[in-house]
Amino acid sequence: MAFVKPVDQSFTLRDFLKSSTKKSLKKRTDEFYDYVGFVKKNHRYTYQRKIISATERVVEIWDDEDKASREMLMFASNNYLGLANHPYVKERVIKAMKTNGTGIGGPPLLNGYSNLMCELEERLAAMKQCESVMIFSSGYNANIGLISGLTQRNDWIIFDSLSHASFYDGLQLTKTNSVHFEHNNLNDLEQKLEEVSSKCKGDIFVATEGVFSMDGDLAPLDKIIPMLRKYNAILLLDDAHGTGIMGELGKGTAEHFNLENEIDLTLGTFSKTLAVTGGFLASSKEVINYLRYFARSYMFSASLPPISLAAVLGGLDVIEKEPWLREKLHENTQYAVSKLRQFGFYVEPEAAIIALKVPDEMNIRKANYEIHRRGIFLNAVEYPAVPLNEQRFRISMTALHTKEDIDKLSTEIEAVWNDENTWI
Repeated sequence: MAFVKPVDQSFTLRDFLKSSTKKSLKKRTDEFYDYVGFVKKNHRYTYQRKIISATERVVEIWDDEDKASREMLMFASNNYLGLANHPYVKERVIKAMKTNGTGIGGPPLLNGYSNLMCELEERLAAMKQCESVMIFSSGYNANIGLISGLTQRNDWIIFDSLSHASFYDGLQLTKTNSVHFEHNNLNDLEQKLEEVSSKCKGDIFVATEGVFSMDGDLAPLDKIIPMLRKYNAILLLDDAHGTGIMGELGKGTAEHFNLENEIDLTLGTFSKTLAVTGGFLASSKEVINYLRYFARSYMFSASLPPISLAAVLGGLDVIEKEPWLREKLHENTQYAVSKLRQFGFYVEPEAAIIALKVPDEMNIRKANYEIHRRGIFLNAVEYPAVPLNEQRFRISMTALHTKEDIDKLSTEIEAVWNDENTWI
């Protein structure tokens, strides 16, 4: 039976998922195809927008409905410092392509370890003030390789409840015991540490993030680390959104707290500030050497191409040589906060991410479509990525935005919030 178009325009993905349980693959895929078609026809689809320009503060998109291109203000990209189209970075990429070609055709342990990869590992180790670094094909693979390769059956992992999806997927690949603590709740963390330490026969790992991607808040590392030392626990820090923008020199959230030498293992990605793809793990030489052979997502994935490695190296140069970009980013974020608060939004980001919680009575798809039509490119974070009562718009600030851009952002958001057509 084909998908039946509901009369209620507020029909959601949750409703679809409820109706599709215990159905065959063909029924599920056919009905979901029809469901997505229904969303598109009713002007509620803001995924897979086709960008036909470089990613800057303004991007050009191809609008399938209008069959024409148009410009939009980009507030949905993690290209925080504008490195995705930085002239110096592009020069590094062109030079690497001429010297090293476009690809390498193998995993790092076999034929895929290049001079550029070696150089980048050394640069990142210096940045994170650790002994050694290994590079993965993505931050997702780094998280999976870390969890599945490092832990054993007798170990315990205690993790923040808002850890990234890749962390949760890594847990599925290990038989290690695990338990979460309430987001940034130090009392709950200590309670979990007490409980686990009384029964753990192996190592205790505590996993958190430097900057949390959904709300832009920080883990209180200055309070977490002393607690971990008390219980002899090992810290796993995912600093995907902190690397490059946090700290005086942009070294990350650990530098922000002046705790650079206190992190046992740092995970990072190249898909945020550095604006390409790839990931890395930074730790002691013994730990990294071990993971090179026991992290399956490293062993069995092809190496990053030379052009990606060169882009990251170029980006690191810019981070070091152009600190004003970081200063401008934080200045823009604070300006956006001040404008949004004028319109009644309570936002208090600690990094470059601003989360606007969507009221339960608002149709997030209608609202995002209206924001899209007004020339603002935002990401809507919907269920099931977050609980229904935690849906939000995520604003990603960059150093490239002007005050006029931010004025338009806040004005258009206010207009959509006041538009009765966006409410259920």
